[in-house]
Amino acid sequence: MLKLKSILALLFFTFLLLNCEDTVTDTGDVSSKIEYTTDLDLSDWSETTHGKGADPDYDIVFPQDKVNRIDIVITENNWDVMLEDMTSKYGSFGGSSGRPAMPSDSDENPIYVPCSFYFNNVQWYQVGIRFKGNSSLTTAWQQGIWKLPFRLHFDKFEDDYPEINNQRFYGFKELALSSNYDDNSLLREKVAPEIFRDFGVAAPQTAFYRVYIDNGDGPIYFGLYTMVEKVEDTMLDDQFSDNDGNLYKPEGTGASFAVNSFNTADFEKKTNEETDWSDIENLFDVLHSSTRTSDASVWRNNLEATFNVDVFLKWLAVNNTIQNWDTYGRMTHNYYLYNNPKDNRLTWIPWDNNEAFQTGKQSGAISITCNDVSNSWPLIRYLIDDEVYLAKYKANLKQVIEMAFEPSNMISKYQDYSNLIREHVVGENGEKNNYSFLNSDSEFDSAVNYLISHVNSRNSVVKNYVD
Repeated sequence: MLKLKSILALLFFTFLLLNCEDTVTDTGDVSSKIEYTTDLDLSDWSETTHGKGADPDYDIVFPQDKVNRIDIVITENNWDVMLEDMTSKYGSFGGSSGRPAMPSDSDENPIYVPCSFYFNNVQWYQVGIRFKGNSSLTTAWQQGIWKLPFRLHFDKFEDDYPEINNQRFYGFKELALSSNYDDNSLLREKVAPEIFRDFGVAAPQTAFYRVYIDNGDGPIYFGLYTMVEKVEDTMLDDQFSDNDGNLYKPEGTGASFAVNSFNTADFEKKTNEETDWSDIENLFDVLHSSTRTSDASVWRNNLEATFNVDVFLKWLAVNNTIQNWDTYGRMTHNYYLYNNPKDNRLTWIPWDNNEAFQTGKQSGAISITCNDVSNSWPLIRYLIDDEVYLAKYKANLKQVIEMAFEPSNMISKYQDYSNLIREHVVGENGEKNNYSFLNSDSEFDSAVNYLISHVNSRNSVVKNYVD
């Protein structure tokens, strides 16, 4: 894997040296071009809607039975800054020429610009907005599809505008807008976290949103998005009742937990940045201890003292049942680790589930037996090789299809949600087909029908294995 990444990186930079002079203009630091408003009229400001002291209002921001609408107004200048920044990173919009996508391990995010944010006829001021994502962003950009994923940061520009210090959106500081890339049903990002939570695995809240953006020519419907709660913002306090622990967002070789792969750079700190990585290092040491083969009981006790194994095995059972290939076991990303202060153990948190509910790309989703998982993914391989943990995993699988992923309940959920969003999706492509991933309205119905058949087929697969 390391050799492959090195080769890809070398090819990437060789391409730049040979081609960037002819195909890409160096834009320099585009942040100097951001346009700022001089006067702010904070007439809509209230402590309940905008203040930091208000508790997060999940009923308003994450409703489960309605589709909210938000309007975002970005000045033409600032929209151009965002596009110029993207062009410098990913090449021209909708063009095959220019710079290729940045390597997947790049930590350079698109630029934030201020915008006006409107919800229910109330304004939020100078909210930070930027493009976000990896393949969901680069693929849409290079294909010329404007339905791009965004991140919102409500007090990003508080240093420039002290009047909006600690601005919140009904108690939320940051939110992600998933574009539902590669999901013609537009349901996966919404449904997957619900299944995890229903089975006792902490996961972010989600809700459907219609997104309109005015970048100088009036409001344009960018499509139906899924709003996703940020783990480091409100989720920890809501689902762990304590947000003081270390939160990591692993990505890179070390995130596989393979032997001798620990690297602090692969475990980005989202909280407590001044502390060390001793909890992660301890998990590495215990996981790879010789007691795993010499005294399994001691190994399990030590592992469970530093890592919430029960939650991980629940996550694994759900993840393998619903088939999510774009995460641990295939990819070294799309999960968080939280050191829960209640028990001082690292706890697994799933993230970014738009690729779930399908066989998968590249190497495909992990089989239900995990027989195709190598020692390169020891959190799975070592646990499944242990007879005690294997028994727990099988028991979890049985409970998943009887509870959180029970076919009749899931089919009702799919039907209810598809009926809820249908009117906001079926015309999404319309005449503006570069604001949708759908080529036709029938693709939406076909994708929903696939999810219904998928839950039935996975039910059979799990039953055949555990029985």
